[in-house]
Amino acid sequence: MTTPEAARAAIDAVWKLESARIVAGLTRMVRDVGLAEELTQDALVAALEQWPGQGVPDNPGAWLMTAAKRRAIDHIRRDARLRRKQEEIAHALEQPGLGQGVDDDVLRLMFISCHPVLPTRERAALTLRLIGGLTSQEIARAFLVSEQVVAQRVAQAKRTLAREQVSFELPSGPELADRLASVLEVIYLIFNEGYSATSGDDLMRPSLCLEALRLGRLLAELAPHEAEVHGLVALMEIQQSRSSARTGPAGEPVQLHEQNRGRWDQLLIRRGFAAMLRARQAGGSPGRYVLQAAIAVSHAQARTAAETNWVQIATLYEALVGLMPSPVVQLNRAVALGMAHGPQAGLDLADTLVTDPALKDYHLLSVVRGDLLARLGRNDEAGREFERAAALTRNEAERAFLRTRAARTRADERVSLRAHATRTQADERVLLRARAATGGTRAADVTLGGAAQEFLARQELGPGTVRSYGQTLRRLRLDLGPDTPLTDVTAEQVARVFAVAWGTAAPKTWNRHRAAVRSFSTWASVADLSAKLDRKPENRERRPAIDGTHLEALWRHPSLRERTFWRLLHESGAAARTALSLNVEDLDLEGRRARVAAGWISWGRETADLLAELVAARARGPLFRADRRPAPARMPAPADLCPETGRGRLSYERAEYLFKQVTGGTLHQLSSGRARSGS
Repeated sequence: MTTPEAARAAIDAVWKLESARIVAGLTRMVRDVGLAEELTQDALVAALEQWPGQGVPDNPGAWLMTAAKRRAIDHIRRDARLRRKQEEIAHALEQPGLGQGVDDDVLRLMFISCHPVLPTRERAALTLRLIGGLTSQEIARAFLVSEQVVAQRVAQAKRTLAREQVSFELPSGPELADRLASVLEVIYLIFNEGYSATSGDDLMRPSLCLEALRLGRLLAELAPHEAEVHGLVALMEIQQSRSSARTGPAGEPVQLHEQNRGRWDQLLIRRGFAAMLRARQAGGSPGRYVLQAAIAVSHAQARTAAETNWVQIATLYEALVGLMPSPVVQLNRAVALGMAHGPQAGLDLADTLVTDPALKDYHLLSVVRGDLLARLGRNDEAGREFERAAALTRNEAERAFLRTRAARTRADERVSLRAHATRTQADERVLLRARAATGGTRAADVTLGGAAQEFLARQELGPGTVRSYGQTLRRLRLDLGPDTPLTDVTAEQVARVFAVAWGTAAPKTWNRHRAAVRSFSTWASVADLSAKLDRKPENRERRPAIDGTHLEALWRHPSLRERTFWRLLHESGAAARTALSLNVEDLDLEGRRARVAAGWISWGRETADLLAELVAARARGPLFRADRRPAPARMPAPADLCPETGRGRLSYERAEYLFKQVTGGTLHQLSSGRARSGS
């Protein structure tokens, strides 16, 4: 007899090793990923019930596969349409081990879980669940989201695969290359999230790196003749080799040229070199992952940072730009150029990327520019770039590191500039109030950040106006630097910010931000900072209602909150702001209605079902909640806070943005279409 603890340990171990093969084998039988996973889970439950009493079998993977296959046969026998397959599957059950072609099955499953029909986040979650064998709790912890979010992503991915009737067969020809690129993209996305976490307190999440490496190595075994697969494995092996040297004693980041190379894992480096050799033996023109791996190899071959062959690396990045002409690759090339041919060469390229809308919130652009400016002795400008990068990153360890770099860089400036940079916002507010009291109109020595804070703190501004003006001024502070003297800000600089941030925005949005700048200029008694911004003509024509095709896309959206909100607008004809003002206690779920200021709004069955799921056990608070808790400086009224989670009410601006991302239209088109149709 095996103890329950020993049985559980054995089950956990075999699940990690064999779950992907079992799910893959069952998917080939039942042609449904979701059903295959359910049947595998049933087999797991049977193991939990039987192994403590009967003992762990000699081949636990085969035991689970056999148990799962028997459940698959029971299911197929209940399905009259598939009875003709019973004899074939019964014969397969009698085969020894885990069945024939199981490696091909795992490869097929990997291609399904990474299918381009799925959004990237759903691909990552489903891959970690099916191929990696991770639980929803483990995936949620790795990506810093809730278990519910992970469960929703996985469930939606399964529904999408079933609805789109994705084939379990391996693609061929050009489709194989496209699908393989999707698989590699997902694996590298998982690795990058672990290697450089986008948010949270820690710089890295090692568990994700290890899972991505495991998936990459598995794929290399299943597709041994694909050079790009081996290139990705080589890239991840070498990058992972530096993990222990990437952080200091307090968890702070250590830059590549400052790392102790004696702490690099030589075993992983050798494995990376071996994978690179296999990529070259596979032949063909170097792809994106092979080129990136070649860059990693160049770094790993240098015994010291000074011996790094930056000219070779710059040449490799030039070739990579030919394959991937993305601004991020160009930014990496700027770093290489700065090291190979001097900081000015790198800065010249980096400066061309400042106007690229794709990088407007990419903190590493500011980091690179800060590094290059510091090497040129332009320390004050470098400090501003590091401060901007700190404001943009969501990773706490990186933010603290960048603020330290900004302070250290500015400490090298003249005493007068250091004094200016360390003036507190309280001093600025006192100065502004003093000038206002004496009728003074000069803005000398007042920083952009201090003036913006004082402007938004005025009591005569309502919450909506503060939120709207705040969006405009936040962008100006980010791009121009909060410590920039207000008198140094020019209309030309503001125009450049607008071109990048709102160049493609709707005329109404452009004009709203322009009006905020004009109001701020008048209040601060400076020259009109919107002088170079022309007002754009707005189209006053009423947009048509969302049609049936677009509606179907809305109803398939993975977010329960968004689906419920959009259904409510469509079925009730209520204004978006009215729906957003609803509290849980306002709802009469049985009567399919809710009390609002003007009386009642009502809805149909689809909304009723979604509302019941959205509300669940909640008794009060905002019906539609924001994604996260508000910052202390932006705390809304108690009535707009969820008493259970502390999250605020979903704002109209955010709701409009989410809808526009999906449809390109406005929320008014949902409610007005219902109202005009009279339905």
